[in-house]
Amino acid sequence: MTDKDLQVQEKQELQTKSESTRNVPIFVPAVDIYESENELTLLADMPGVPIGNVDIDLNDDQLTIRGTAPEQEQSGTALLREYSVGDYYRQFTVSSAIDREKIVASMKDGVLKLVLPKAEAAKPRKIEVKTA
Repeated sequence: MTDKDLQVQEKQELQTKSESTRNVPIFVPAVDIYESENELTLLADMPGVPIGNVDIDLNDDQLTIRGTAPEQEQSGTALLREYSVGDYYRQFTVSSAIDREKIVASMKDGVLKLVLPKAEAAKPRKIEVKTA
């Protein structure tokens, strides 16, 4: 096990020049991407974001993920605050190796899962050698 395995990664706030209509920070969701023979799987942490507040757009080669977490009302005086509510935003460039018509998204327990199937032309294949 290396030192890197044990490091905690803090939420990163997105630094943007554009203004938001909400007075909350915009975070970059932590993402894991896995590749198999047939697809890429993207997992994005977006705690506190209900499924109805997730917006995924694919425009040209840009895949954009947005999530809005509703502000939670708290009673009493805060003694310690380590969790802050905010919105989430992340953008990826998608290559032509992805079949854009078959992308599927699901969400469970604050984790967004995107399955990006590879296009037939991008899948590895075995070529049979024949005698001439």
